[in-house]
Amino acid sequence: MSPDQIAEFRRSMGRFATGITVVTTKLDGIDHAMTANSFTSVSLDPLLVLVCVERETRFHEAVIETGTWGVSVLAADQRRHALWFATRGRPLEGQFMQVPHVAGPRTGAALLVGAVTTMECRTSTSWQAGDHDVLLGEVLELGPVDLQADPLLYWSSEYRTVGPEVPSFRSGTSDDRSGIST
Repeated sequence: MSPDQIAEFRRSMGRFATGITVVTTKLDGIDHAMTANSFTSVSLDPLLVLVCVERETRFHEAVIETGTWGVSVLAADQRRHALWFATRGRPLEGQFMQVPHVAGPRTGAALLVGAVTTMECRTSTSWQAGDHDVLLGEVLELGPVDLQADPLLYWSSEYRTVGPEVPSFRSGTSDDRSGIST
């Protein structure tokens, strides 16, 4: 693929708004973390989610070895955490010193205080996809959901949050667009 095609693909995908997460794992007593927007729900029965992890990162090595991970869905006021954990080459030791967090009860993975919600997962399967691995995770534990917090979003190469609510369509009308699948 040419550099122009890659740039066009990035622009195209940048028009798709996503939530922002920090995905964590704990290996040999050391917390590892990365910012991810390639995270989604997969199934309600059983509870499954997936995240894509670049293979050329130290986080990849750690999460593959542990097989467990935490997910913190970031709130709008957690932009600095998203930027910090997206910084390549940041110090591994002490990277959570300025980030309020707790250890997950099931995995020990760091879960960010103030997140919209958190969950702990165990990798049930993974597969290679280009320069990333896709990790399919069984949800082991769900944290509380902060219904008052606005989520941090990524759109058009910038962090954002939600805007005014879009009017709902009434179910059963010809304009019903509520058939979204999780």
